[in-house]
Amino acid sequence: MQVLGKDGRYTRFKVHAPAMSSTSPSDSGAQSEPTPRQVDHALIRRALEGEEDAFGDLVRRYEKRARHVARKMVPTDEDAQDLTQEAFLRVFKNLERFDFQHDFSTWLFRIVTNLCIDHLRKRRPTQSTSTEDEDGPGQIDLPDPSQALPSDALESRETGDEVRSCLEALAPHFQSVLVLRELEGLPCTEIAEIVGATHVTVRWRLHRGRKLFQEEWERRTRLAQARLRSAEGSDWDSGAGGEEA
Repeated sequence: MQVLGKDGRYTRFKVHAPAMSSTSPSDSGAQSEPTPRQVDHALIRRALEGEEDAFGDLVRRYEKRARHVARKMVPTDEDAQDLTQEAFLRVFKNLERFDFQHDFSTWLFRIVTNLCIDHLRKRRPTQSTSTEDEDGPGQIDLPDPSQALPSDALESRETGDEVRSCLEALAPHFQSVLVLRELEGLPCTEIAEIVGATHVTVRWRLHRGRKLFQEEWERRTRLAQARLRSAEGSDWDSGAGGEEA
């Protein structure tokens, strides 16, 4: 895999298929499988020791999921691919700063999310965000964060483009938590680490973001229905005029 940096230079990583285990079935019960976190940390240590193949394996493990997160936040596949590559390049350049007290996936998704938010803000420089939206929940009664969006839109493949369009209409800090929670299924505690906010703030952003998403969805539905009624009325008028003639 080649990662293109903003300086126009490519960094090449070797990406290998997973190695086949040499453990026999009789030995598998005596030795537990390493956790994803342990595998990631081992690959990072090998990469820090100069083993390029190890970083390539990290890319292989997370590239698809990172690109999926980015694609749900930015408008085009090309943007998602570019931002994903930029995220892995930043990881590569800052790998020695990785904190082994945390999961690699949390660190990576934080970089991806921040890059997407920056990208969206550059595309919408005039978008206003109220102090209330940024500062958090105040004294509202926060709902259970496991509660899904009021509509089932996020689960419907037929409405994928409409969902993405509605998400893009939201402020980036609402959009990011909705993507991470509703589409990636991450817990609020991990989302808080990724977006650099408190657990309470994440819950409030989910509450507010779901409401804004639903309002935008309903607004677009009403517009679509109005256009349909208008088109049907025009067809009826045309038919009636033809009969009179």
